Amino acid sequence: MPLAIFDLDNTLIAGDSDYLWGRFLVARGVVDGDEYDRLNERFYRDYREGRLDIMAFLRFALRPLRENDPTDLIAWRRAFIEEMIEPIILPAALDLVERHRRCGDELLIITATNAFVTAPIAARFGIPHLIATLPEQVEGRFTGEVAGIPSFREGKVARLEQWLAETGHDLAGSHFYSDSHNDLPLLERVAHPVAVDPDPTLAAEAYARGWPSLSLRPEVLA
Repeated sequence: MPLAIFDLDNTLIAGDSDYLWGRFLVARGVVDGDEYDRLNERFYRDYREGRLDIMAFLRFALRPLRENDPTDLIAWRRAFIEEMIEPIILPAALDLVERHRRCGDELLIITATNAFVTAPIAARFGIPHLIATLPEQVEGRFTGEVAGIPSFREGKVARLEQWLAETGHDLAGSHFYSDSHNDLPLLERVAHPVAVDPDPTLAAEAYARGWPSLSLRPEVLA
């Protein structure tokens, strides 16, 4: 059956779950707000400009997992999903996922954001397969390091190829929905690339290549 592959942040949800998780921890006094804002702004600028050092960013993003007890992290994550993620789930995104489900497509989210943050979001969408950056764990605690290849840019392609080999799926008839020019390596590999509320670089690429674009955001459609 064909794959329907979805980016997560700013595609299925109207925001960035990694950033919002950081802000959530700042609001609870778990993370220093001034340091978080300073470093996050630098990394976000690099991301927009296509020059993000993904390993440096992940050391920053995964540090709260390393520094806190897993029991606390799970409790905070439960509140985070309710307070920060539920309000930005896009109804049109739920409809899009459901259309692919009714067609019998295999549903998959692929995201650079770590699996601790994104696993419950994938479950909220009823999407059974998730490829996300894996935070390393040793004896039940997070180390702050990454296990395997981060699923970012070409890493998304590499991780997807691993998943395809393990599951027996292929990319025949596949769709991939994304907002970001950082996903061009994977958009180029699928049968049906779709730009969703794309950033300016991806919007220009989609137009030049004749790829369809769509918006899932009501404020854009209105």
